[in-house]
Amino acid sequence: MARPALACAPMTIAPPILPVDAPPPWLVQAVGATVPIEGPWLPLEGGRSNRVWRAGDLAVKLYDPTSATPLFPNDPAAEAFALQSLTSLPLAPSFVSSGAGWLAYRYQPGASWRQDPAAVARLLGELHGLGPLPGLRSLPVGPQQIGQQARSFAIAGLPPMPKLSDPGPVRPTIVHGDAVPGNIVVTPQGLRLIDWQCPGNGDPVDDLALFLSPAMQLLYRGAPLSLAEREAFLAAYPCRATVARYVLLAPLLHWRIAAHCAFRAARGDAGYGAAIQLELG
Repeated sequence: MARPALACAPMTIAPPILPVDAPPPWLVQAVGATVPIEGPWLPLEGGRSNRVWRAGDLAVKLYDPTSATPLFPNDPAAEAFALQSLTSLPLAPSFVSSGAGWLAYRYQPGASWRQDPAAVARLLGELHGLGPLPGLRSLPVGPQQIGQQARSFAIAGLPPMPKLSDPGPVRPTIVHGDAVPGNIVVTPQGLRLIDWQCPGNGDPVDDLALFLSPAMQLLYRGAPLSLAEREAFLAAYPCRATVARYVLLAPLLHWRIAAHCAFRAARGDAGYGAAIQLELG
């Protein structure tokens, strides 16, 4: 006597388990549709906002829209525009392609900056000497606008915001907007600025303050600059008027960075709480 047929549940195939640091398949497909990729995708370290891989001779960035803050907007369109505009200059990586939420540029071989602040001062001076880049956002300029921005995201518990007199009109120029050690790469051809997701036209003192920031140096390099390193940076920056304006605005510029650190710490981001008091000096 034949046995009755057994009812079989439909077979399902579990999707492959990808390593945590592996790029999502849709990203590999999207980038590969615009430019040939040779070699494996290797995760790169350094960024605190987005995920980045090296794929052949490319660096591919996948943006995290939730990481944007009032001080650092993390704008993929702005980064693509800046890289396309600067691609012929030895300041930034060469733009390759971009898509929804991602960007590919030529990989910059080298290590994150750790020493020789005078070289960074010369690099930023070269950038700021280009003048404004039409199409970028306008950054807050002067004590009133900077103060309004800082108050918009300040967290309770900070000391009162410094009140400063206006040092006078500023000729806007392109500002990187995130000139921290992790975004400065020491390559065989010299220093290069990466991570252009926060650029704008404004006062170059913004870049000076971010590079000199004790909090940002701690977070990205492990220790603030020494007094001698700070002095070497300011002495090497080519525009003395900008240096003088930075010195006048420094208490407010660094208060704004401390407010940013408080904003990140309130969201649970590691390391920022310890950096607040360091920034306030």
